Amino acid sequence: MTEPWTGDPVRVGLVGAGPWARGMHARMLAAGPETELVGVWARRPEAAAQVAEPYGAAVASSFAGLLDMCEAVAFAVPPSVQAGLAPSAARAGRALLLEKPLGPDLASARALADVIADSGVVSQLVLSKRYHPRTREFLARARRLEVTGARSCFIHGAFLDGEMATGWRLEHGALLDLGPHVLDLLDLAVGPVVSVRASGDSRRWIELTCEHENGAVSQASLSGAVRLPRARTRVELYCEEEELVYDTAELDMDECWAVLRREFAEAVREKRSGDLDARRGLRLQELLEEARLSAARARRGASATPLGTSAS
Repeated sequence: MTEPWTGDPVRVGLVGAGPWARGMHARMLAAGPETELVGVWARRPEAAAQVAEPYGAAVASSFAGLLDMCEAVAFAVPPSVQAGLAPSAARAGRALLLEKPLGPDLASARALADVIADSGVVSQLVLSKRYHPRTREFLARARRLEVTGARSCFIHGAFLDGEMATGWRLEHGALLDLGPHVLDLLDLAVGPVVSVRASGDSRRWIELTCEHENGAVSQASLSGAVRLPRARTRVELYCEEEELVYDTAELDMDECWAVLRREFAEAVREKRSGDLDARRGLRLQELLEEARLSAARARRGASATPLGTSAS
């Protein structure tokens, strides 16, 4: 059982006023007792006010003003915005609660991770599923197995319409948005990924094939553009001893937020990042970039080979 929080709450400023900021970040940070939502900054002040008002938080007039009122910053913005702003927060000595992916591309992610390392600030990723007790139980069981192969998927229809069909998701597709979740789980459950091949269109459906350090092979299907009653996230591990399945269909994702909030606050107070830090984010971004380049090569090869002929 978790011990009651007895320290001062970590004063957190929130960057962003979109659906994820309203529905998750603000609500989680304001719930305490480990954290206190002290301010919100967004490009549109009226949107920031809508997020801040229910929790009595201030509306910062600028990003610099937000930094002045907090000791940690949470980002709920597109990857390009996060990669542009987070380095300034790190240089100012603020702990960082970061979204995935770190940036829109590998170069920006590496630059952000380097600044965080040089600044020595605490960082933590909002890889939401990793904070659920059932996910942690699955990964602990997986580590005791010798996995031969795995199949996985993360598919839904949120990119088709609604609040989550945002510009960056429509531009980059499922690889950048959903890929970090699945690659993170496969890398931990099966074994370190040493190579990724990909085919398809990230904006419609993309398939990943991962080779792992232990010789196992895994596959992942990603799409945000298929109509389903609810999102489907599933990982199937196969080995000589047994089959192990992880499925989020029955998970109450609200169970993640209290764990995430507690672990972030503990990391800030102890001045020590956990394993879900910017270095982990950079590792995942390297795999995403390898997949992106592989898919691009596959598309070029397909367009260069006339239908009905051999590429050899």
